[in-house]
Amino acid sequence: MSTSFSVLLAFLALLACHGHEAAVLECSIFLKESIRLLGEILSTQVSCDKANVTNVFAGNETGTDMELLCKASTVVFESLSCHKPLKGIYLNLLHIVTKSTSLKAPCPVAAGNTTSLQEFLRGLHRTLQRVAKENL
Repeated sequence: MSTSFSVLLAFLALLACHGHEAAVLECSIFLKESIRLLGEILSTQVSCDKANVTNVFAGNETGTDMELLCKASTVVFESLSCHKPLKGIYLNLLHIVTKSTSLKAPCPVAAGNTTSLQEFLRGLHRTLQRVAKENL
């Protein structure tokens, strides 16, 4: 009986590890897709690129990457009417944040520093690239 219990315990541990690897791989796919979409968006020019949005990347030394991405999802959601491809970025950010943490995206964003939508998207692109490198 104790041998079968040990085998069962080992099997469950392997399943748990495999599930974690699958979640990391899945998030990696969403990160890469978001980076690709942002590259495409940044290469196009639209009239609302200069629109002011909250700069969640300014002075963010205290929060985690996932908290930052959660706040970024809020800013992206508020900007959906500007760029249609932002919907893909928004959905990817929601997936990354909710699968990686217990945060409920989109997160509240306090009013503060603002930046142009174009600069915000560049900051988001750099942040996603950094997070992707850290998760490899």
